[in-house]
Amino acid sequence: MRHGALIITFLTVWIALSVAPPARAETRRALEPETRQHGAPMVWISDGTFGMGSQDGLVNAKPVHQVYLNAFYIDMYEVTTRGYAEFLQSSGPAQAGLVPMFWDEIQLTYEGDRPVVGVSWKAAEAYCKSVAKRLPTEAEWEKAARGTDGRSYPWGNELPTVKSANYDNPFSGGRFSDSLRAVDAYEKGLSPYGIYSMAGNVSEWVADWYDATYYVASPDSNPQGPAGGRQKVFRGGSFTDSAAELKATSRESYFPDDKGPFVGIRCARDAF
Repeated sequence: MRHGALIITFLTVWIALSVAPPARAETRRALEPETRQHGAPMVWISDGTFGMGSQDGLVNAKPVHQVYLNAFYIDMYEVTTRGYAEFLQSSGPAQAGLVPMFWDEIQLTYEGDRPVVGVSWKAAEAYCKSVAKRLPTEAEWEKAARGTDGRSYPWGNELPTVKSANYDNPFSGGRFSDSLRAVDAYEKGLSPYGIYSMAGNVSEWVADWYDATYYVASPDSNPQGPAGGRQKVFRGGSFTDSAAELKATSRESYFPDDKGPFVGIRCARDAF
């Protein structure tokens, strides 16, 4: 009898251990269709801790500090001009604050697969809300860009090349969008999670207010940025920036009502 009880106990534990991972996977799969709404695939970033910031470079990226984040989804690609045009059409009469800079130059047949650029932080927030998403926090953005191994760039520690990023390409006249590349270009520049163009092409707004000394006192779990401020953070560097400005730890900021001429959008959403 005792032997039989041990067998039953073993089988019960084995079944529980065997079922739990598939159940979690099934829950995740059930959410996948939602992550593809509006034709924008998203990437799952698992929960856990990573080292945020850098001891090199500017003071505003110091010190390196350990941050825990809940799991989340983030867009695989930057928001395209085509996707943003659909947003403007669905939002009714165009509001001046939502219309990007250089919008009158856009020809969707030619530039529809390129990232929208020249949008304010408020417009970026409005777009993400319109597709049932949100802007990523600064910590979420950095983890999605560099993973957990402390790399300098999305692809590793090697300096960027013309095959890994669109950078160091000053605007010199003509059509502004001629300087941009399709959102699915640069496969050699993918982040550890398979995310495109988290360095170069266009910079990307994040949710946080900017504070140059925030990392000194940042919470170690799911930081949301300062409670207030004057400027909002954008990350990732643009086609005009140098290699140093493309680093995954580089931080820049701009006023939320103003349209950053080299800044675009990437959305996120909670995992559960």
